[in-house]
Amino acid sequence: MLGYSAVINMTFPLAVPEGYKINQILCAILISIPAFSYGNSIGWMSPMTLLLQSQESPKGVPLTDLEISCMASLPYIVCIPSTYLMAAIGDRYGRKLALLTMSVTSATIWLLKLCSMNIWVFILARMLVGINMSGTCVTCPTYIKEISDNDIRGALGCWGTLFFTMGCLFSYIIGDLCSYRVILLILLTIPALHFVIFLTMPESPSYLLKKGKDEEASKVLMWLRCRKQYDFSIKEEMDYMKQEQQRDDNQTAFLLKNIWKDNILRRAFYIALIAAMARELCGSVPILIFAGDIFKMSSEGTGIVMSPNQNAMVLGAVQLLGATLVSAIVERFGRKPLLVATCLLSATSMCVLASWFVFQNVHPPSWIPVLTLCIAVFCDSCGLLPITLVLTSEIYSFKYRGTVLATTMALASLVDFFQLILFKFLIKVANACSAFYIYGVISLLTALYVLVKVPETRNRKLEDIYYEMRTEAEKRQLEIRNSI
Repeated sequence: MLGYSAVINMTFPLAVPEGYKINQILCAILISIPAFSYGNSIGWMSPMTLLLQSQESPKGVPLTDLEISCMASLPYIVCIPSTYLMAAIGDRYGRKLALLTMSVTSATIWLLKLCSMNIWVFILARMLVGINMSGTCVTCPTYIKEISDNDIRGALGCWGTLFFTMGCLFSYIIGDLCSYRVILLILLTIPALHFVIFLTMPESPSYLLKKGKDEEASKVLMWLRCRKQYDFSIKEEMDYMKQEQQRDDNQTAFLLKNIWKDNILRRAFYIALIAAMARELCGSVPILIFAGDIFKMSSEGTGIVMSPNQNAMVLGAVQLLGATLVSAIVERFGRKPLLVATCLLSATSMCVLASWFVFQNVHPPSWIPVLTLCIAVFCDSCGLLPITLVLTSEIYSFKYRGTVLATTMALASLVDFFQLILFKFLIKVANACSAFYIYGVISLLTALYVLVKVPETRNRKLEDIYYEMRTEAEKRQLEIRNSI
């Protein structure tokens, strides 16, 4: 089999100037394709639910609400253990194998649906989506962080969200244009091709160093940084990664125990956990899942009627716009300002929507629900979703990165499962305004927390970030210790 260098030389026959980012961009695109496939799996539910519950269902009989509910919610439960599975595969066997596992899983999902219309096969296929869900939030940001230069790692790190939203919108569109089996064949082709192509891509340099493959790691860095020879910048980067791993090797193998015992690591974990909770509790998850019901509630008496597919396409387009924007501006404005701005904007939109329901009897403007729902989804894809993942990957070293992302994602998935179960109940018992006020308050509190506690991580080394997280007393102690 051809190595990645040979393949790239054939793909780009013209000489690439030294120091260019083209190889990092190419690698990041391919790392993000499984996130696109995950988006396909999530987006597939919207148009296919209508078809599978209709009299024209390819199964022969319409699926019940219970069967559809199981298909929609089970990925969030499977995601909880699979986050640790994907983190373990990435740490023990390499980021590359973990990513290839995602493509195999995606292909299996569509193959199962092509081969059988049995409801248990459908449910099994949907459960496998949980593996790709965890990989998108654990493997993709970790892999991209470890192959990227500091000055572009934020932009490339947001591509997981960008490709996920593209995948959702792609499924919405082909769901309206193509037949059931043609859709499945198209979606099967994507991960199958990705698996073959990605075999030629390099492993993470950090993982290679961890396994003692220094020479191979330096070759990968030279290719990623477009360097023709082992120059000082490559040596400097290699030395930094070695020092980072040597510091980690002095600690015990039980990673969560290390985090709890160390003040700085524990503070970083609080940041990662609160960011993950805020990401899931900003209101975007139930909005995307129950968009049809929310639009239906808000359109009563206003004359605004949109089909479920129209809702999905509008929200999908807004998601894509947000994800595209953040990847373009995150390196210019930084993580912290964008996170604060999107939290405040999301809080405002949720509170305005809740207030609209409160004053519905006086007939407020009918465009408010549509606008506020779009703003909430935009804020999620432009800040809360991509930046929280980038932030978590940047405040931990190689040893802890996968475990922390897995733990925060597992807890976030558990929260998602329960909020989706309770959302409709809360709306029926306490009215829609209660739910949206809660989401607004959570986003507001998150903005305040980020302002006070979260350091800026853009283009900074880990020790600089950790120094900012120290208290004034700890900084003085560190300065005294270094001066001795």
